Amino acid sequence: MRGGTSKCWIFDARDLPPGADRPGGRLDEVLASAFGARDPRQIDGVGGATSTTSKAAIVHPSTEDGVDVDYLFAQVGIGTPGVEWGSNCGNCATAVGLYALLNGLAVPTGPRSTVVLRNRNTGVRLSATVPTPGGTVPELGTATVPGSLATGVPVGLGFRNPAGASTGALLPTGAGTELLGGVPVTLVDAGAPAVLADAAALGATALESPEEFAAHVPALAALRRAAALRMGLATEADPVSHAVPKAGVVAAPGDYITTLGETVRMADYDVAVRMVSMHAPHPVIGLTSAVAVASAVLTPGTIPAKLAGNRPSATVVRLGTPAGVVAAEAETDASGTVRLVTLHRAARRIATAHLLVPALLQESV
Repeated sequence: MRGGTSKCWIFDARDLPPGADRPGGRLDEVLASAFGARDPRQIDGVGGATSTTSKAAIVHPSTEDGVDVDYLFAQVGIGTPGVEWGSNCGNCATAVGLYALLNGLAVPTGPRSTVVLRNRNTGVRLSATVPTPGGTVPELGTATVPGSLATGVPVGLGFRNPAGASTGALLPTGAGTELLGGVPVTLVDAGAPAVLADAAALGATALESPEEFAAHVPALAALRRAAALRMGLATEADPVSHAVPKAGVVAAPGDYITTLGETVRMADYDVAVRMVSMHAPHPVIGLTSAVAVASAVLTPGTIPAKLAGNRPSATVVRLGTPAGVVAAEAETDASGTVRLVTLHRAARRIATAHLLVPALLQESV
């Protein structure tokens, strides 16, 4: 499935071999083998050799009232057989919502159908709303998203009560801004934990192309580790995670040219952002990162809130990414707490496949 700007192989948990339906051990081995993860080119598997195309989701019907589908998100290694289980992926969740309707895990109802998803990595609940005219689930659509020229079925992906799923609080340390290794940062947990650095403090502008932004990846990798320790997501004894927390820089709006050659004016968005995906610049922004940045913009005292200044809308946060402007619609309660963040995406089924997995074939010999 393609979801937004990611490609995600989706596995029905009931189709996996015994013992390969949960993180660790056999499931990690099966996914690494299926993707050809040991090879940085992933030529002996279905991986795409980039962080946005080496993804998987394991789905099964939920037994919890009010939830249709449970899913696990896997970030499969590239050049390593490791699998990261510590985060969620909104683009893959977009694909899971459409997949659930196409494969009978959820029943289409009326002109629009909403599938309630629970991400088992983080506990976050999401809703995927898909047009189903006459109760029919479409295979194709005309919706597009920044970062891809491909069209797909429109999906409204909502993150419900996104704050604190991993750490218990929107601001895990209680501070909107703090110094981490001498760099001013905001540590936020909404959609996913994230460390958002003041771009200028790292010598960046948050207006760079992905190629230009690559020079700042090592510094952000170090900040990611420091933030993981500061937020209580890891201890010194734990191995370094390249996925959690999300890491990036933010800055005030400025004019820039997108990766598709289009001009974005500073008046067209609220805050500039450039994020890292695993070991490389993200070509757009991950949806969980977008939720984190949007939630921070709506929280007084954070770096994104200070940079965004006076926004024209109290309910829409516009993020300037390398591929263009991504808009996040937010609903808050009377206290100002963010209760729902919705992003509009596109998804498409690419294939229904039977994979020949070396790790499993060897067992049968």
